[in-house]
Amino acid sequence: MRRLLVATLATALTLAGTGAAAQAAPAPGAPGIGDSYYPDYGNGGYDVSHYDIRLRYTPATDKLTGTTTILATATQDLSRFNLDFVLDTSSVLVNNRPATFTRQGDHELVVTPARTVAKGGALTIVVQYSGVPSSKVAAGYTAWVRTPDGALAVGEPEIAWWWYPSNDHPSDKATFDVSVSVPDGVEAISNGVQPRPPVRETLGYTPQATYLTFLTVGQYDITTDTTTDGSQVYNAYSQLLSPDFRDAAQASVERTAEITDWESTVFGPFPFEARGGVVAPPDTLGFALENQTRPNYSAGFFRRGSNTYVIAHENAHQWFGDSVSVRNWENIWLNEGFASYAEWLWSEKNDEGTAQEIFDYLYATYPDDAAVWTTAPADPGVAELFGDAVYDRGAMTLHQLRLAVGDDDFFEILRTWTATHKYGNATTGEFTALAEKISGKDLDALFQAWLYTPSKPVLTSAAARSLGAPAAPKSWAAISETHRLLNEH
Repeated sequence: MRRLLVATLATALTLAGTGAAAQAAPAPGAPGIGDSYYPDYGNGGYDVSHYDIRLRYTPATDKLTGTTTILATATQDLSRFNLDFVLDTSSVLVNNRPATFTRQGDHELVVTPARTVAKGGALTIVVQYSGVPSSKVAAGYTAWVRTPDGALAVGEPEIAWWWYPSNDHPSDKATFDVSVSVPDGVEAISNGVQPRPPVRETLGYTPQATYLTFLTVGQYDITTDTTTDGSQVYNAYSQLLSPDFRDAAQASVERTAEITDWESTVFGPFPFEARGGVVAPPDTLGFALENQTRPNYSAGFFRRGSNTYVIAHENAHQWFGDSVSVRNWENIWLNEGFASYAEWLWSEKNDEGTAQEIFDYLYATYPDDAAVWTTAPADPGVAELFGDAVYDRGAMTLHQLRLAVGDDDFFEILRTWTATHKYGNATTGEFTALAEKISGKDLDALFQAWLYTPSKPVLTSAAARSLGAPAAPKSWAAISETHRLLNEH
């Protein structure tokens, strides 16, 4: 009798243990999304569908107050989750109930809801906050830039932390509404369709990565137009620009619709609802960034006159980087190499140097021990994330692919890539597989040499040229100046 009772208890305990394993208790979401370069960027446990950002900003004090509402879905049974954020948080609601929250590290806001959320359950997260963004340091620096008349929230790979809480990684895209209250006489500019004053609100209808969401505040002159397909064109020029900078900038940025129309014939239909550009005050922004629908440009790009190459580069990103975004930051050449090659194609179109001439010049003039050769574009490392290998060698890789498969297949590869992964994320492996599928060729050796090997590739007889010391193409002065400033990013 006793033995039978023990056996019965053991069986019951075993069954109970099996049931507990099958129905695991809710657990915290991971503090990082799993990026190999930035393991604590983004967060696990939920997927965001929409951000509603409501702000008040005072340029004189750099004081920002805001309420951001995040709509998301739990991807696991969730007891706790993180948001990437650095400003001072006053309250958090999760599904209409007050949540507890605490700081962890330099940019993690850890939120514990009053009730756990089941996998697949809806999350409505409301965060109220305030602070002086320029006083907050995270990842070793402050990405928020104060200007004489306002501020710039423009940066890569991180900027959201300084003005709205988020799941800050390109693999979790969402739609956005941004509304900003600023003093009279001051403009607040962001992505998407921008209504006319006095309503300072922007609407984004297509999925967007967090780092591509920007805020520019200051005194700007605005020009507007409509493209032939009905898209809004909204350009902004800082009133602090000197007349010569202003004229050169406007002679460049006002050609955005023309350039993107041409790029649409090469890469496929323009993927977004608006176009345009913003030129920052002098000595404030040190780079250009491909913010979705509306790149932001340093005034320095126009110090030698008009520069359409930076316009072609940043707007090529609307396809390569914005619509088709990286799944992991190690794939950054899929953004920068493609945008750099767009400059080469723009040079060809304008009879200022062929892509082959630009390739020959670069191949011959970079020393054998330069970082462009000793860094593998497909895995450049954090230190070389915006280095020459990613930009120039990335573009050179595409040119070698073009030579190997021919123009018809090459441009079919580009258009298929942007269509297949539209509004999504992709990897280098997916691109190389697509190139082989469309061309029907084994391209392993080409990609191994140009993307994965940290040494100068040897040109095959088919690709070799009598290089010697080729003359720089006419376009090279503008392209090299553009890349010098971009690499300072």
